[in-house]
Amino acid sequence: MERFLAFPLQQIPYVAITLLIAFTIHEFAHAYVAYKFGDPTAKNQGRLTLNPIAHLDVIGTLLIFIAGFGWARPVPVNRFFFKKPRLAGILVSLAGPLSNLLLVCFAFITLYGLVSMDLNVSLSVLTFLELFIRLNLILFIFNLLPLPPLDGYRIIEDLAPNHFRAKMTQFEVYGGLIFLILVITPLSQYTIRPIMNNIFPALLNGLNEFFYKLFLG
Repeated sequence: MERFLAFPLQQIPYVAITLLIAFTIHEFAHAYVAYKFGDPTAKNQGRLTLNPIAHLDVIGTLLIFIAGFGWARPVPVNRFFFKKPRLAGILVSLAGPLSNLLLVCFAFITLYGLVSMDLNVSLSVLTFLELFIRLNLILFIFNLLPLPPLDGYRIIEDLAPNHFRAKMTQFEVYGGLIFLILVITPLSQYTIRPIMNNIFPALLNGLNEFFYKLFLG
């Protein structure tokens, strides 16, 4: 069975808990910021909640365990409620990835807080925190990639001039297909993987060093 999974079997419970938290907080952040800027769409559809059931996508969640990538249910956003659509759109899009980065920081604080107090931390807790940090950091970086339907694409869309934005919209219908081709085909070796293989370790090591010095330096 393990050969069909993207993670070792013993890590599956930790991955499941991490994704439950990460996906829920990510989508809630989108909904909360949109609501604060005047858009009640997500709230009216029951998405302004920390209930994981409202945010999880069955297929997207299963793919995480099988293929190593997946998704939650996108939060609906109606830009017509925003007084400043571009600014609000950027902040709503940023809210999701930034929530994952905050979870990374929280996990580092927990980890080095426990170590600094000389507590006898079990191996299972350390394993969970390590996975929690890695998966949330991957979600932070991955969602900022400029590919539809990711948050990074929405940010670029809001930053782009109107004439260029109109052209981008024409290609969005193919966004899901392009995204899958770039992620699950050998093309990922020249597109997604170089980005993840360089940015991820650099950011992970930088954060690790910062919190290590903060608590133990």
